[in-house]
Amino acid sequence: MSRPSPFGHPFLLGFDEVEQALDRVAKSSGDGYPPYNIERIARTAADPERLRILIAVAGFGSEQLEVTLEENQLVVRGRQAEDRERLFLHRGIAARQFQRTFVLADGMEVLGADLANGLLSIDLVRPEAARVVRRIDITSRD
Repeated sequence: MSRPSPFGHPFLLGFDEVEQALDRVAKSSGDGYPPYNIERIARTAADPERLRILIAVAGFGSEQLEVTLEENQLVVRGRQAEDRERLFLHRGIAARQFQRTFVLADGMEVLGADLANGLLSIDLVRPEAARVVRRIDITSRD
């Protein structure tokens, strides 16, 4: 039995990509590791409004992290190599790999990424689009 699509309404034309993006997000929600925050940074006189993704990546160095933009998906990967020479009496901090994916709206731009105090910070901005009103000519076939 298939579920009805909220975008199946006849007035919502061309929203197929939105529905596909929502399906991708639902499938990639994963196990919640690593934890993250998303915050809105207010517009200032010098800077536009931004979004900041903060990901807790304690134990990872910048060489063990990778941030890529693949089409409209921001993908953050972390890979730690197992140190076989160390002998642990107790191991509570796992050397764990991860991949966290964020689906970005069209027009979103990644400003940069920064690693400090175990937090990976990724800043995003959406350039303001100019409002466009266009008149459509009607041809008569009489």
